[in-house]
Amino acid sequence: MTDTSKYRFNHSMLRVKDPKASIKYYEFLGMKQINQADFPDNKFSLYFLAYDDKNSASTGAHWSDRQGVLELTHNHGSENDPNFKIANGNSDPGKGFGHVCVAVDNIQAACTRLEEAGYKFQKKLSDGRMRHIAFALDPDDYWVEIIGQNDSEKTKDVKETDTGSYRFNHTMIRVKDAEKSLKFYQETMGMTLIRTNENPDNKFNLYFLGYPEGSPATQAHREGLLELTWNYGTEKDPNFKYHDGNAEPQGFGHIAVSVDDIDKACARFEEKGVSWKKRLTDGRMKNVAFVLDPDGYWIEIIQNERLKKSNL
Repeated sequence: MTDTSKYRFNHSMLRVKDPKASIKYYEFLGMKQINQADFPDNKFSLYFLAYDDKNSASTGAHWSDRQGVLELTHNHGSENDPNFKIANGNSDPGKGFGHVCVAVDNIQAACTRLEEAGYKFQKKLSDGRMRHIAFALDPDDYWVEIIGQNDSEKTKDVKETDTGSYRFNHTMIRVKDAEKSLKFYQETMGMTLIRTNENPDNKFNLYFLGYPEGSPATQAHREGLLELTWNYGTEKDPNFKYHDGNAEPQGFGHIAVSVDDIDKACARFEEKGVSWKKRLTDGRMKNVAFVLDPDGYWIEIIQNERLKKSNL
């Protein structure tokens, strides 16, 4: 048997133009590089970043035994191509993926620090009606939502921020049919619906899902959450489709779930009747599989190496 309560929403993958610029940005946000894989024959490299400070959620853990990991994929040479541009997922024809989100201790101080460092914003704290969230832009113009772990009213006069307390809180993707996606992520992927935010006036709902993990005081102190954004009525349009990020124009690549026993987990997925992008037995890489969600987003399935050892 495979135990879905031991699954982890391990990482989210983004393609980047220049890994040096991207790694510098996310390190400024407090992340650390915890793993790297180079494939010179195939001309790409993978960089894995996560929060790994003494106060972080998974300090010192193996990269596969974490939630809240960011994978940056670099195709060699893109940094030297003046015409190369990433699709950030928030405009057509590449609309689908929305953003990643970092939860910070003191949101005003954190945003001021980013701004003083010269980084751009899609939405500053002072913009619009929602004064408790901001959207920063990384070097490829991916949106990075900034939320506060603490009440923004209580932190407005605080001038310091500790990146060691930050969390890679969630990844947002848009979905066509909320009912189908919620059923899939709960019944097939084993996630739990943690919070629903309904916005009937603006005709959209937000759903936050994740795997069981302790009992933090608030959702904002967690890592490894998946936010599904549903715009009312899209489920009724037979021609409506979100972009999965892997067809042109490319940007977001996939989310990944690490499992206790990859063979048994994939057997369970098979029994559930999932659509596969790649079975374990396909191709040369026999240690990863890719499941497709109802919108065609790729979900990588990997082995949690710590749990593999405990299964022996």
